[in-house]
Amino acid sequence: MPAMQQASRRHFPRSTAASAARVNRRDFCRVLALGSPALATSLAGAATRRPNIVYVLADDLGWGDLDCYNPDSAAPTPFANRLAAQGVRFTDMHSPSSVCTPTRYGILSGRYCWRTRLKQGVLQGYSPSLIEPGRLTVPRMLKQRGYFTAGVGKWHLGLGDREKTDYAQPLRPGPLDIGFDYYFGIPSSLDFEPYLYFENDRPVEQPTSTTQGATQPPRGAFWRAGAIAPHFQFPEVLPTLTDKAVSIIRERGRNPRQPFFLYFALSAPHTPWVPVQPFLGRSKAGLYGDFVAQVDDTLGRVVRALDETGLADNTLLVFTSDNGAHWTPEDKAAWPHRANADWRGMKADIWDAGHRVPFLARWPGKIKPGTVSNQLGCLTDLMATAADIVDSKLPGNAGEDSYDLLPALLGRGHAPVRKAVVHHSNSGVFSIREQNWKLELGLGSGGFSNPNNIDPIPGGPQGQLYDLAKDPAESENVYMQHPDVVARLTALLDLYKQQGYSRAMR
Repeated sequence: MPAMQQASRRHFPRSTAASAARVNRRDFCRVLALGSPALATSLAGAATRRPNIVYVLADDLGWGDLDCYNPDSAAPTPFANRLAAQGVRFTDMHSPSSVCTPTRYGILSGRYCWRTRLKQGVLQGYSPSLIEPGRLTVPRMLKQRGYFTAGVGKWHLGLGDREKTDYAQPLRPGPLDIGFDYYFGIPSSLDFEPYLYFENDRPVEQPTSTTQGATQPPRGAFWRAGAIAPHFQFPEVLPTLTDKAVSIIRERGRNPRQPFFLYFALSAPHTPWVPVQPFLGRSKAGLYGDFVAQVDDTLGRVVRALDETGLADNTLLVFTSDNGAHWTPEDKAAWPHRANADWRGMKADIWDAGHRVPFLARWPGKIKPGTVSNQLGCLTDLMATAADIVDSKLPGNAGEDSYDLLPALLGRGHAPVRKAVVHHSNSGVFSIREQNWKLELGLGSGGFSNPNNIDPIPGGPQGQLYDLAKDPAESENVYMQHPDVVARLTALLDLYKQQGYSRAMR
């Protein structure tokens, strides 16, 4: 299958939105300096320095957007290419869901989101907190091991405990209640109201104004009508978040003895597609491709901050995406670009383009440069991997669907890390992947591609089965030819559902 294989800082006028990355500077620096309460105990007993972990999560970035995955990409991504050359590139990495919220839940909790009250779809800007009180999360676990934990960017996991979030009240529960020492970001996707920045548990500026939304062409220049902070500007969001993430890295460079975890969840290239100069016209894929180029530059700024502070050599840096790109047949006809390469479908679908994501990792001295891993992995695996890195044993009620990817990252052996991965589409269609076999419990995409659903006919297939070794494009449904495989995978998925976990418990 073909193709499956020094940027400028933006300067803003003086405004609330433009200065958002500098708000509460005194408190921000104090939090960064003090770190987490477990610091003294942890450092006193540490025999070796634990690595920093920086996790950069793009929003709707496709497998085929990056040159290092798709040589025919129409969007320039030199920094991602350089990161791939400096570390490892995974070719068979997947998000647990093909849309935003469920994947973010899975990353931070190590658990499939369909086990929660959110059975399908995504939360919105006024939704209450999704992560259960007291649940062990990646930031909480690392904080217990002496890490300073910070988050920047798109949250999209709900805020508060009311049916509708009241932004005039403290945003609790929220990021601070799941283990983050500090958080600065936006409540949900950049096309969901309310449009504002929040810091820790309070809005930087209340959403007292209203936007009529943007629903007209050009494609991608879209956001919903609703409440907005008076100084909030859509094109400023990605640069503002990047400024904040870089400032955290530079602050941590002044306190290198304490390890830190930075979860940097970008707002792009999700709609609205609002690239800024000098990225306009940078690609051959319209506003979307230009926005991808800006996302790549954001990654470059993170890498540069780690290098310039001397933190890079002791930092595991990961760059990935929450799901596939929303790149439609119309987009394919308009531009010479395949955001999801040749995988079938797009964002929200149960087909591979919905959940097969780029995944690059660099850890100097640990990860061999320029390596490629074909291991089957899932973004829920951050929890177990981080636990291995910090010598922490996960309890049975945490990281239920998380596997340790450290051997695959470090190139230790070729034994499969995972037995299987469960996927979930936007409309709630399940899929399970084991080695080369992929079973989808429905006909149709289950997402944005047409047809979304096909009613089975008597005597016909009730779902879809593909042998990805022979048919990576998912073009030939062999459901009827392999009833034994269908039965085995159906039973395995039922087991995972009924027992409440999929990882091996020891």
